Amino acid sequence: MTQYLVVSAVAGEARYVPEGIPVVVTGVGKTAAAVAVSRALAERDVSGLVVLNVGTTGALRDGLAGLFVPSTVINHDVNAEAVRAIGLDPQDELPIDGGDGTVLASGDVFVADPVVRARLAERADLVDMEAYGVVYACRAYGVPVRVVKHVSDAADEAALDWPTLVDTSAKVLGEWVRENAR
Repeated sequence: MTQYLVVSAVAGEARYVPEGIPVVVTGVGKTAAAVAVSRALAERDVSGLVVLNVGTTGALRDGLAGLFVPSTVINHDVNAEAVRAIGLDPQDELPIDGGDGTVLASGDVFVADPVVRARLAERADLVDMEAYGVVYACRAYGVPVRVVKHVSDAADEAALDWPTLVDTSAKVLGEWVRENAR
């Protein structure tokens, strides 16, 4: 029987997750997410477990709105080319099973600058701050993961209004969990 563990950066993103489904709040950023998810996985039997990383995302391209289930997450703020140049694999791009084809750029930079947005849009559709850490930790433990993101903003100056936008996204995310985590 499949068991689910919902992972979100902040409690507000998971506010509408149905009762009975455990939630881990990681805090902001890839490192905090990886540590919190690793700790949660180390403390439980992971057989039959699926992690659902639900949260908000910024749209890197005009016209993107709604709910997405990315197929790839990239670590956008690692200097991957330099790491490759010294003969190492930075693992800067991780596939996610069951996605919809979108690419999510994940990094510790809160994107609200149009120049940064445009640069990231060359490689990705969406941006967040935790998914890469969540996916990386789940891969290390051999636990399946799905990333489910709702567009809260356009990753521009309006992103600074995120605190007032998160509840709308949380309702959509909670409904997705209710319909898909059975």
